[in-house]
Amino acid sequence: MKRIFITGLALLGLFQARAQNVPTDSTSYKSKKLKIEEVNLVSSYYTQDGNNAAVTGGIGSQHLTDIANTIDVKLVKYGETGIKHTFDIEAGIDHYTSASSDMIDLSANSSASSGDNRFYPSLTYIRENEEKGQTLAVGVSSSTEFDYQSFGGNISFSKKTKDKNGEFTAKLQTFIDQLKLIEPIELRTPGGGGYDSASRNTFAGTLSYSQIINQRLQVMLVGDVISQNGYLSLPFHRVYFADGSVHQEKMPDTRLKIPLGLRASYFVGDNVIIRAYYRYYTDDWNLQAHTADLEIPVKLTQAFSLSPFYRYYSQTGAKYFKPYGAHTAADEYYTSNYDLSKFDSSFFGMGMKFTPPNGVFGLKHWNTLEIRYGHYTRTTNMTSDIISINIKYK
Repeated sequence: MKRIFITGLALLGLFQARAQNVPTDSTSYKSKKLKIEEVNLVSSYYTQDGNNAAVTGGIGSQHLTDIANTIDVKLVKYGETGIKHTFDIEAGIDHYTSASSDMIDLSANSSASSGDNRFYPSLTYIRENEEKGQTLAVGVSSSTEFDYQSFGGNISFSKKTKDKNGEFTAKLQTFIDQLKLIEPIELRTPGGGGYDSASRNTFAGTLSYSQIINQRLQVMLVGDVISQNGYLSLPFHRVYFADGSVHQEKMPDTRLKIPLGLRASYFVGDNVIIRAYYRYYTDDWNLQAHTADLEIPVKLTQAFSLSPFYRYYSQTGAKYFKPYGAHTAADEYYTSNYDLSKFDSSFFGMGMKFTPPNGVFGLKHWNTLEIRYGHYTRTTNMTSDIISINIKYK
């Protein structure tokens, strides 16, 4: 069930920070044949616990485990006019088990809804004119699981300043989703066959500008506008009213989100980098949030570095949230999903990066091994842990 374990996937995104790009030497030979530039193999294990499951109305176990594996392959060639063509092919598969989703059917234990698999391939084509500092990228993606099917598309354009120290990027994305309306068992129509379906659409626009201030400092400004429409509830989320009656979660069919972010990297000598990030978020469900993130990679030897990190997050509750037994018939919309409640959270951990001169395990082109661990705590009494391993071929 996609939204149940989205927290784990979001945390995984923090583990996949890209290494800083090394400028291309324009005088070197550039292959006209398509060749492998880079391969990344990423595996992660995520587990969480808590007592505010939305499936059971804001109470009950949130225990969940998720195992994810992805492969990302970049193929590169140069055209006759010197244009760089990159094909980025990625495929991933997750398997999760969830105690809360197993409670969609209260009369069964270890039902089919207690676990699921998700498969998510994507393809991106990037056309870069290194001389003019222009990049055009287009991509498609999909995500498939038992009750959710998503198709995505994106296009972006980047342009560097004349001195190549600044870069402006504009990006458009869309996701067209279809979900099965799997209701809690006691709310289903007796004798009904199969599941109804509903659509959900997401459209996002992003503008960003990055600038090299000097040899030590780089900054980036990012702004997004995200519009969603369609069925924005989750059909298997229960809501218990003050009179003891049970209902299916009901949310508005539109949502507008606006995140604004600032990222900075400061190089302290040759061996230490300070990476900081701040984001402000607001939407028309009256949810506002602040995120502050700090990571300090330290190079201890030529082949080994450590990266401690910490992220603090704080949000107000959406205006449609109330806990178990607090909603009444006077409420037009209602949810007891604690992801929409007021809470603060902390996420901290350590990354270890190995770049042995003879390659990982003596394999020359497998040049990087990165292991990262993070621990997450939330004031709604939810905790989680994630460990990720990334092996890079280049």
